[in-house]
Amino acid sequence: EYGSSGINAEYGADDGYSIFSAVTAIKALQEQNIPHSRYVILIEGSEESGSVDLPSYIEHLRERIGEPSLVVCLDSGAGTYDKFWLTTSLRGLIVGTLRVDILEEGVHSGHGSGIVPSSFRIIRQLLSRIEDEQTGEMKILHTQIPEDQVAQAMACAQEIGSQVIEEFLFAKGAGPVHRDLGQLLLNRTWRPTLSVTGVDGIPKLVDAGNVLRPYTSLKLSVRLPPSTDPIQAADELKTTLEANPPYGAKVVFDIEKRSPGWEAPRLSPWIDETLREASKEYFAKESYGVLGEGGSIPFMGMLGKLFPKAQFIITGVLGPASNAHGPNEFMHIDLSKKLTCAVAHCLAKKAATA
Repeated sequence: EYGSSGINAEYGADDGYSIFSAVTAIKALQEQNIPHSRYVILIEGSEESGSVDLPSYIEHLRERIGEPSLVVCLDSGAGTYDKFWLTTSLRGLIVGTLRVDILEEGVHSGHGSGIVPSSFRIIRQLLSRIEDEQTGEMKILHTQIPEDQVAQAMACAQEIGSQVIEEFLFAKGAGPVHRDLGQLLLNRTWRPTLSVTGVDGIPKLVDAGNVLRPYTSLKLSVRLPPSTDPIQAADELKTTLEANPPYGAKVVFDIEKRSPGWEAPRLSPWIDETLREASKEYFAKESYGVLGEGGSIPFMGMLGKLFPKAQFIITGVLGPASNAHGPNEFMHIDLSKKLTCAVAHCLAKKAATA
């Protein structure tokens, strides 16, 4: 549906384009002799690995960076391709490996089954402590969703419509967890979720034999509500999974990553007015869209704490069916151009209001 107006390139929309967009926005002002404030472009290449080194660089460069009054991030998404979208929240993230050991070595399944409990069955029991396997709802790590975020999700669902579901290529006959579009958006943006992203201790089918395996390991990716403290959440998750292991099995949850979420501060009047102007000028829309995102940008929480007085414009070009991180990741060219113009407009207006 969108292929004729874009390109497919992994990490193009998420978010290799952003370097060129940021430079182009500033260069456009300079070539038209439009005054602008001092801007620092921060190019960071390890965001997909958790930005573990970024805090040290930020601290080292703090004096050069100064105290920004406006932070623009181009690594987010868009609800549709015909509108400027502002991100109002991002979820946090915990990644870890859950391992269950029950034997020192594998044994013949005919000899051991019925006496030795399956490590796979034990790990299923442990996952049921944190997630309802019937609904996919998490049993822990919830937070109260702000009323304005609920209203925002409902309005966004009404505007986007069935695309909330249809952008995903379900197997024939399969579908979403339910069909309440507003609640689906809240699931994705403000509720904790569990995904199993890897497995170890289980052989490939071609190599599998009649063996009761000694252990099972699963890689868990747990998305957190934007306002949840990832350190406290990780401690709660680890305690819940490791406590009172069934059959006395050895259970270890090794935490690899704890990334904070982010909730946008209230927009100042000039930002709201400027975004409306840019939407009308470049998108022919009376206003911009607002939505939360289900993914994480780890350094946004850090920047929010470092620069509490700054205003934030978080946006991006990851729209419907963009398939971030996939080999066919899609970038919408027209949206990218219009978004760059809109950002340039915001930079010019910022200078005029300084």
